[in-house]
Amino acid sequence: MTDDNRDRLTAHALLVDGTTVCIRPVTSGDHEQLQGLYEEMSPENLRLRFFAASRRSGEMAADRASEPSRPGYRALLAEIQGRVIGLAEYETGDDGDTAEMSIAVADGLHHRGVGTLLVEHLVSAARADGITTFTADALSENHEVLRLFTDLGLRTARHFEGPEVRCTVRLEEDETYLSAVEARGRAADVASLVPLLRPNAIAVVGAGRRPGSVGRALLHHLHAGGFSGRLFAVNPKVTSLFGVPSYPSVSALPKVPDLAVLAIPADALTATAEECGKAGVRALLVVSAGLDSDQADGLMAACRTYGMRLVGPNCLGISNTDPRLQLDATFAADHPRPGTAGVAVQSGGVGIALLDGLSRLGIGVSSFASLGDKYDVSGNDMLQWWESDGRTDLALLHLESFGNPRAFSRTARRVTRRMPVLTVDAGRTEAGRRAAASHTAAAATRTMTRQALFTQAGITATRSVGELLESAALLHSQPLPAGTRVVIVTNAGGAGVLAADACAEAGLSLPAPSPELIDDLLDVLPQGAAVGNPVDATAAVSEEQLRDGADRLLRYPGVDAVLLALVPTAVAAATGDDLVRALTDGPGRRERPVAVVRLEQDLPVKLLPAREGGTVPSYAEPGAAARALAHAARRAAWLNRPAGTVPELAEVDSARAHTVAETYLCDHPDGGWLDPRTCAEILACYGIPQLPWAWAETEDDAVIAAERLRGPDGRVAMKAHWPGLLHKSEQRAVHLDLQGDAQVRAAFRDLETRFAGLMTAVVVQPLAARGTELFAGVVQDEVFGPLVLFGLGGTATEVLADHAARLAPLTDHDVHDLITAPRCAPLLFGAHGSRPTDLEGLEQLLLRLSRMACDLSQVAEIDFNPVLATPAAVTVLDARVRLLPRRAQDPYLRRLR
Repeated sequence: MTDDNRDRLTAHALLVDGTTVCIRPVTSGDHEQLQGLYEEMSPENLRLRFFAASRRSGEMAADRASEPSRPGYRALLAEIQGRVIGLAEYETGDDGDTAEMSIAVADGLHHRGVGTLLVEHLVSAARADGITTFTADALSENHEVLRLFTDLGLRTARHFEGPEVRCTVRLEEDETYLSAVEARGRAADVASLVPLLRPNAIAVVGAGRRPGSVGRALLHHLHAGGFSGRLFAVNPKVTSLFGVPSYPSVSALPKVPDLAVLAIPADALTATAEECGKAGVRALLVVSAGLDSDQADGLMAACRTYGMRLVGPNCLGISNTDPRLQLDATFAADHPRPGTAGVAVQSGGVGIALLDGLSRLGIGVSSFASLGDKYDVSGNDMLQWWESDGRTDLALLHLESFGNPRAFSRTARRVTRRMPVLTVDAGRTEAGRRAAASHTAAAATRTMTRQALFTQAGITATRSVGELLESAALLHSQPLPAGTRVVIVTNAGGAGVLAADACAEAGLSLPAPSPELIDDLLDVLPQGAAVGNPVDATAAVSEEQLRDGADRLLRYPGVDAVLLALVPTAVAAATGDDLVRALTDGPGRRERPVAVVRLEQDLPVKLLPAREGGTVPSYAEPGAAARALAHAARRAAWLNRPAGTVPELAEVDSARAHTVAETYLCDHPDGGWLDPRTCAEILACYGIPQLPWAWAETEDDAVIAAERLRGPDGRVAMKAHWPGLLHKSEQRAVHLDLQGDAQVRAAFRDLETRFAGLMTAVVVQPLAARGTELFAGVVQDEVFGPLVLFGLGGTATEVLADHAARLAPLTDHDVHDLITAPRCAPLLFGAHGSRPTDLEGLEQLLLRLSRMACDLSQVAEIDFNPVLATPAAVTVLDARVRLLPRRAQDPYLRRLR
């Protein structure tokens, strides 16, 4: 086995109880440990494993697993702190698509998920090796193994033969399997975070006498915050700090802490982390910064070896406001207010700003995590914690990078069904991406990719911390609107105009009131009121009149939300807090959201107390209120739409496509753009329709091809080809409207002359019919995976940039969004009386493009431009595919970062 394959198959992952294990390929040096695994098995477990209580069978199994690597065989082991606790292996027979597999788990470690985790990793490795089916023999009384196969989530069949049963397991990765893996991973992940976020004992390493030191501040916060568990300091120079006992080392503590907080110099981190691990500490919070690569590797090695979860380094800390715990291990100025908002950030400064903003709003925090450089615990971990903690109903994130975006997306899609998840889209600009990369040492991601992730996962993405707080205020306090229809009520015409502009810019609609509603409003508003949208109630409106008008609007079925734009006047007291408090009185009012704009307000957003115990958001400017309402409307629309599914596609030959790609990369080890023939072969594997074409290397070949391919009008197109040619139109390497042999010959000679020494051949095609020119393509992002782009095509595609994007694999909803999102969408649906294009064919093209990108990890870029869309068909006129020699990691495999 190559070092690359060994590294690819080596991972740390979590058992059911949160214990960290290492999964890795077996080497010859593991023989003694493997033999010990079987020697320590009880006779009964040996009998269940080998069908006989034979020690010799165990010796032979250890010999086989530790032999040098051979084709068709793979063995993975699980170990904890160097002790082998399980082995899974498979071997192919005459049929290379099928492999016989077996599993063994050490005595005393059953029911902790060792076997299931090993099989998941073995399944992933087998899929990468082209294996589609596992078979396994077991005794019918071996209920644990049979239950393991049943609970995997893969399609399993059993065939009983006397006392034995043969299991056949299909390895296709479908939604059932991914959901089963996800559920197991979620339970293990939450269990691993308990020592971190719900510890019984904490030690602060590095707390000292010096005022202003981070360690001292952390210890003071924990002590003053009323942490309910045992609290220790670790400092050899003192015996007590703030009344907290201090000890010279972690190993000298009278009780092993669940969590150790490290506020020490970077060069001492590795040794201290190892000391913590050996003592039995289960989690580390590292606030220290400035680690070099060796120090970072040493810290992570200690965490993985001893199974400690890690927050940081370079972070502000963590808190859990549960009254039974009162954990505040941060060095922020104030303790967070208890509540129901979960907050996770990478930047400590952003964390302080969010905590301060939430406190001003009166929104309390359930738990807070400043993830810093995010070596281990991530936003994905925190989402899963909030999902299960029974306290959180609002999640706020500020993440500059993503370790596993596709796993994050699956988690977020699930969590956003239960609670709003808001984020700041950090790193939107090139300067912002550079700053994010320098701060987190993480690879930068492009704006469109992040936006696709947020949109597909149902995450509310804001552009600033201020906008995030504005949206959080409304989502925390108000019901979701049923749609985008907003009615503005104002006591000053100018304020109403500003609010109307803000709503229109935010994508909200301002429906005109019906005659019935106009009459209803005029009955309660003062004389001179103008009932349109905005409703100008005039400066003379009283609180009672304004309240009655808002009441009628909130009951009206054609209104989804009401926005009150108020200014202080000397004529009436209709802008007072009493009005706001009364806005939720009366039946039906809590079914629709209300937002208030008060231009004189000193803070950007406030939550004003309302009667019946609620609150109403009040904004200092109309744009903030409109943006918050728009975010709420988008969330409502996302929740009302059923979860999408990835449709099954007929006539897909993934195995052949893999063969074509690997053959090309064998001949071109550095990868490159496929020639038209290889490109067409791969497209054919996915049933992607191309315009007929012919390859011609000589003038006579071109004439013959043109004669064969001419359409009813007798015209053809000719395109030059040479390796690396991308933009044919820019190079003037295309001839259109060629009629007759003479024009074909003249075109070939022109291309041959102008591109002498470059051109290897020409591609001849019939001249395409008239239609809408579109663009479809894929960019394989090394972090996010394949991103599918769609929009207006042709020579203007880059100039107009009318594109939408979604991350693959595409669901049926994703495809619909891709088709309807670009500005050119009306052209596809029959604008100006024209017939709509073949929408079903367009959906199929995008789904097949997505499948191709997901199947072939070697795909770096795919470019279909133009794609011709007509009422009769959708056809790719020009296709380019670039391959690179790489293997993608299984994004859904359970593994720690």
